[in-house]
Amino acid sequence: MIRSLTRLKAPNPLRMLLAVLAVAAATAVLAACGSSGSSSAGGSGSTSTGSPVAATAGSLKTATIGGVTVLTNAQGFTLYSFAPDTSTTSKCNGPCAQAWPPVKSGTASGVKGAFATIKRSDGSAQLTFHGRPLYTFVGDKAPGQAMGNGVNAFGGLWHEALASGGAAPVGSSPSGSGGGYGY
Repeated sequence: MIRSLTRLKAPNPLRMLLAVLAVAAATAVLAACGSSGSSSAGGSGSTSTGSPVAATAGSLKTATIGGVTVLTNAQGFTLYSFAPDTSTTSKCNGPCAQAWPPVKSGTASGVKGAFATIKRSDGSAQLTFHGRPLYTFVGDKAPGQAMGNGVNAFGGLWHEALASGGAAPVGSSPSGSGGGYGY
């Protein structure tokens, strides 16, 4: 009896997370389709989103979010690392990369640390910081949010990319409207 109840309860948080990520990804795509301003470099037919969490970081910055100094992209969106990644390999591909877009490039004036790039499985480049591939998160809807910190999804744990090069503690609470992880 307990085994069957555990079996019924176990998939629910994962299903909820995947559903939220799917909705967030769809929202980002729809927002990109609805904004046909001149900020898109891809022109018509581009698969690049115009969302603020787009994969190219531009100039990286730091910000204090939830009491922790983290890396952000040029728009102020938190950058993340994925625990299963190695210094030479991203383990986040396909649907994972849709929810956690890889940071393709970026410059980091004023940020001290070891930046490099790795080659992803699709042949594209991905920026790394202290040997950790960097990502944004479609669940962050405004600069200064860190809704992805501590999320366990796609086979591993996600952390804010600390400006010091380490991973944020799982217990640190994300900031943003409403607090909590939003799930």
